[in-house]
Amino acid sequence: MAIAATDATDRVEQLTFLTERLTELIALQAQAFEQRRPQDATPHVEETARLANLYRHESTRIRANTDLVAQAPLALRARLIRATEAFDAVLARQGRALDAARTVTEGLVRAVADEVASQRSSGAGYGPGALAPTPVAATSITLNRRA
Repeated sequence: MAIAATDATDRVEQLTFLTERLTELIALQAQAFEQRRPQDATPHVEETARLANLYRHESTRIRANTDLVAQAPLALRARLIRATEAFDAVLARQGRALDAARTVTEGLVRAVADEVASQRSSGAGYGPGALAPTPVAATSITLNRRA
């Protein structure tokens, strides 16, 4: 999939619009994770993935051939640069939010696994020939998509 541009000006305008929309969608996702409501990020996942793929494809094409945008007016190219800087900033924000969510999730899973392991190894032996119970290693658990 590629942008169907008629000239450099059209390509820069379309790429600017694409970058601004992608920035908006990723900011919504970051906000959802920051508010600890990851389910709010799901409605736009498909559109975000589609636009991110298009953005990746177009930026690769432009890096390989800067003539695709070189003839566009300076003001439009400056707007695209600003949009790209905002996109980079929101990507960093989303990265921090996802990292925090991952850390919390891993801590919760570890706490549940430790509790399960402690419950399993609570038995004790009786009598002169009884053996001390051997600790059972924590096993992995699976959470459904709604967890």
